[in-house]
Amino acid sequence: MKRITALLLALGILAAAQAVAVAQLTDEMKRDGWVSIFDGRTLEGWQPNEGAEGFKVENGAIVGTGGRNHLYYMKEAYRNFELKADVKINNDGNSGLYVKSQWQDAAWPTTGYELQINSSHRDPVKTGSLYNIVKIFEAPHKDDEWFTYHIICSGNELTVHINGKHLYTYVDQRAGRPQGQGGQAPPITEQNKRISQSGHIALQQHHQGSVVEFKNIFVKKLPD
Repeated sequence: MKRITALLLALGILAAAQAVAVAQLTDEMKRDGWVSIFDGRTLEGWQPNEGAEGFKVENGAIVGTGGRNHLYYMKEAYRNFELKADVKINNDGNSGLYVKSQWQDAAWPTTGYELQINSSHRDPVKTGSLYNIVKIFEAPHKDDEWFTYHIICSGNELTVHINGKHLYTYVDQRAGRPQGQGGQAPPITEQNKRISQSGHIALQQHHQGSVVEFKNIFVKKLPD
């Protein structure tokens, strides 16, 4: 009995330590300007656009289930920034991590950029893709496996890393200032408007049967 009690106590201490570790920044990250936008316990600061039932917090993670829904971080909009998030998706699941999006009451976001989350869904565009712009057809992770997204938005560049590996830097040549004497300003298009605007971070719940999880969501602002 004493052994069992000691084992249960040890497991309880381990579980508590793991719970405390969720959404905690290292001292080095804090000094570097990183902040947490998810407290690991509640959805404070986050707002779903198609009903409150689609997202909940379990075991230190935001869990998306049910039909289409998008969870926006509404406390702040970001222009130039870095974003890190740990993500997990189930078999046949589909999701997305949005940046620079404007709030919408319903439907699929029509502004900003979607970073795809998909390891085995029939959609051929897999995790790491910049949806409708950069297409990756082989997922860099497995079903039900945690991986880390690291996204950097700076000027007219958007850089994507997965698990510390650089995948690509998307550069919108049309955005920014005209070059040289007499240069003409680039035409305003939906795409270069998106890359230069401030917007919200949003998490996607895609369809019934899809289960996606997000934890350790950190943001660092960069100079404009």
